[in-house]
Amino acid sequence: MNTVHSIAQVRAAVTRARQEGKRVGLVPTMGNLHAGHIALVRTALARGDFVVVSIFVNPMQFGPHEDLDSYPRTLAEDQAKLLDAGAHLVFAPNAKEMYPDGLDGHTRVSVPVVSEGLCGGSRPGHFDGVATVVSKLFNIVQPDLAVFGEKDYQQLAVIRKMTQDLSLPVHIIGEPTCRAEDGLALSSRNGYLTPEQRELAPTLFQQLQQIAAAVQGGRSDYAAIIETARQHLVAAGFQPDYLDLRDADTLTTIGPDSKTGVALAAVFLGKTRLIDNLRFKLA
Repeated sequence: MNTVHSIAQVRAAVTRARQEGKRVGLVPTMGNLHAGHIALVRTALARGDFVVVSIFVNPMQFGPHEDLDSYPRTLAEDQAKLLDAGAHLVFAPNAKEMYPDGLDGHTRVSVPVVSEGLCGGSRPGHFDGVATVVSKLFNIVQPDLAVFGEKDYQQLAVIRKMTQDLSLPVHIIGEPTCRAEDGLALSSRNGYLTPEQRELAPTLFQQLQQIAAAVQGGRSDYAAIIETARQHLVAAGFQPDYLDLRDADTLTTIGPDSKTGVALAAVFLGKTRLIDNLRFKLA
């Protein structure tokens, strides 16, 4: 496994792989890798012959008061995990390589509708940053396939829409959320939790399960279901950012033609922002 830091280097490596007839997979990450990221890599390895993992803490997707400066940078540990997993190439650029003229003058990609509300509502400009860096990575690596986690459900929807709208020849694969034994979705930000908060954190997924059970049990008073879950979270010590029910395929309001729902949430536990979701069949 090699690690490169420039666009020219990753393009040269991918060119060599293609000359050997290999199918190229891409796994974009911000590093600080955990078992969920490694699951993405293994899926890419199962579908492709040459897997590139990008590690880039993308400043364009962070707001002015978010954790860009404190976000964990753990390249050496990440390299060891990726070597063990069987990745072929790590692309670890710095901000100057990705945005040579800075952020203000850089072209941005915006995906309307699907990026609105939920995380897009509470983090203005976040998905413009995500769509921009992913489209740039797609153009740099030109992969046949790319793998993203379903934990970031709205992000995956934004990337699917962007790929479709721009006619990009990349097959997008969604990987199911990896969870700890107690149900907490694996996340790099879980490391911010105190031991006491970590014990409490699985309550979020438990409330999403309660929402799904209520809807599957025949209830259609969605606002009341959401409010009950919100009250449980607040009573447990969470500060909800959002809690919502959507059509899983369109991220619009559930309607008579909806076949699958998704309960989505973002909450603060102390200073840590946790996100999670749960897809379920509609009755």
